[in-house]
Amino acid sequence: MIVSFDIGGTAIKGGIAHSMTDITPLARRPTPKHDFGEFVAALRAVIAETGEKPDCISFSIAGVVDPDTQALTCANIPCIHGRRLAAELEAELGYPVLIANDADCFAMAEAMSGAGRGHRIVFGAILGTGVGGGLVADSRLVNAAGGFAGEWGHGPIIASFAGNPPAAIPAYPCGCGQKGCVDTVGGARGVERLHKTLHGLEFSSEEIIRQWLDGDAKAERTIDVLVDLVASPLALTVNITGATIVPVGGGLSNVEPLLARLDAAVRARILRKFDRPLVVRSECRVEPGLIGAAVLGLKFVDEQSHAA
Repeated sequence: MIVSFDIGGTAIKGGIAHSMTDITPLARRPTPKHDFGEFVAALRAVIAETGEKPDCISFSIAGVVDPDTQALTCANIPCIHGRRLAAELEAELGYPVLIANDADCFAMAEAMSGAGRGHRIVFGAILGTGVGGGLVADSRLVNAAGGFAGEWGHGPIIASFAGNPPAAIPAYPCGCGQKGCVDTVGGARGVERLHKTLHGLEFSSEEIIRQWLDGDAKAERTIDVLVDLVASPLALTVNITGATIVPVGGGLSNVEPLLARLDAAVRARILRKFDRPLVVRSECRVEPGLIGAAVLGLKFVDEQSHAA
């Protein structure tokens, strides 16, 4: 039995997994952000709620584990930021602990239980508030030991001009410290940023999408520029990884006409030609972090049993 956690800045979501098709979510709890003792106590309470002794505890966290030091970078939960969290939680809880990035867990969930089933190489893309991603090859997470593989949202790579006719695009500053990252234009905040740059108008991403679907010309221009900016780096990612499916999660994945347009633009820019959709809506719509973390835990226990 695996206890899996999806740890966010607001809530701790737990679940019990006995197999990849038997994953049961538990009640959510508030995330203690500033007290590590309270954080551990919240985890203990969830584990106790299961009434069983788990073989492994696995975590999906909005952070990145350094593959050399195993230290976690997680700015939105200060009490775990900078800690060698897996080792510390193993000492506190007494069970094997696995830590993975939330986008990696999303990719793992899609590869094993979602739109990526049957594909050797799956690139999971997040188009939410910002942009993220994870890479699974041969049913194995590339970032199993930690690291930044799949982070196509960062790096100073967005085009200086985009759309038809081309519009000048500033190198917007990014939260990672660089300028011109896909993260600054590809997510919900990016839609809003582009709309303001192009038209001087401030609307929520939801309102801009609604206007676009209603045929508004300004919103159409914004979406045209957005797709142009995002399609090229995503196409490059597909060329580099060899992914044969790109499940998309996050809020913008719910806008299927937008995904269809992005899919057409990406397929037009890659070397391998597909006569089917490549960029698709994710299928694990409920708690993909929990599912992905559970899959990682189940695979770990299975490998340990075979090794023994």
